[in-house]
Amino acid sequence: MSQKTISVGIIGATGYAGQQLVWLLHQHPNVVINFVASHSHSAKQFSEVYRNYESFFDKRLINLEQVEERLPSIDLLFLALPHGLSEPLAKKAVDANVKVIDLGADFRFDDEEIFEKWYKTKHEDPTINQQAVYGMPELYREQIKAANIVACPGCYPTSAILGVAPLLKTGLVKPSVIVDAKSGVSGAGRSEKIELLFAELNENFKAYGLFSHRHTPEISQEMSKLLHQEVDVTFTPHLLPINRGILSTIYLDITERMTEAEVYQQYVAMYKDEPFVRVVNELPQISHVKNSNLCEVGVRVDEARQKVIVVSAIDNLIKGASGQAVQCMNLMFGLPEETGIHQLSMYI
Repeated sequence: MSQKTISVGIIGATGYAGQQLVWLLHQHPNVVINFVASHSHSAKQFSEVYRNYESFFDKRLINLEQVEERLPSIDLLFLALPHGLSEPLAKKAVDANVKVIDLGADFRFDDEEIFEKWYKTKHEDPTINQQAVYGMPELYREQIKAANIVACPGCYPTSAILGVAPLLKTGLVKPSVIVDAKSGVSGAGRSEKIELLFAELNENFKAYGLFSHRHTPEISQEMSKLLHQEVDVTFTPHLLPINRGILSTIYLDITERMTEAEVYQQYVAMYKDEPFVRVVNELPQISHVKNSNLCEVGVRVDEARQKVIVVSAIDNLIKGASGQAVQCMNLMFGLPEETGIHQLSMYI
């Protein structure tokens, strides 16, 4: 194990993804958490916000104004903020020779106009966005290693893109993909909303964001690059009455006859050396990946009708957010990719 020590700061540490990031980094053998920052909980100890950390991680939360003076003391800044807030902080960090990993949406899009259209927020300094690398190691490993700014993918896009990447890379599918995805409630964040109350969620299951969910253009962007042509994505997210996890069922049409065994081998060939993608014969389940950085993928082929159904499962807070961020950090600092995130999933 490398003895390299990475000093990090985390802004937005008290959201669900930020908390998960603290949990992973606190146990990472090469990381020292220099500071945690929060607008809504500044001056509190982190363990006052999340009591399970008491006596394990009691660092006091600083406010955003105090972050700038701390930048010279860190190597890497994690941003776990709502969209539109990362750009000015990322610029200050880069100017201070600090690397940035953003868990939000600000730098995920190649085309700034698409980001501005879907997120109703304008990039004030486009040069920051132009430096960013999309943080999916399975597709952009070498670029991430050399990056100063990494934009972590959204949770739904992670499940969807990894689910279909091997098939899209063959070029043997029609440029139209249906993504039917279900997420645990932690994907909605730690906000006080009526629709997130227990009585609203328990024994309930609903679709939302039809034709308007902001992950749609992100999924389309990356699928289009894999297929080398524009992919029409129909994306329907659903809210499950569980804490965490995403299960995506994805529908594609193939253009040349392939058996199920041949499609399965395409997946094995692409992912055989990937530490965090597991290609399985049985269909994936959320319980197989919960509390892990794994993405589990299974495929079924209707050979007569030339249709493929892919099922993909991730933990939305780990592989869909903080675990993938740590995976990128390891690459950026020359550490073994699995360091600190190679834990077994918890079945229940």
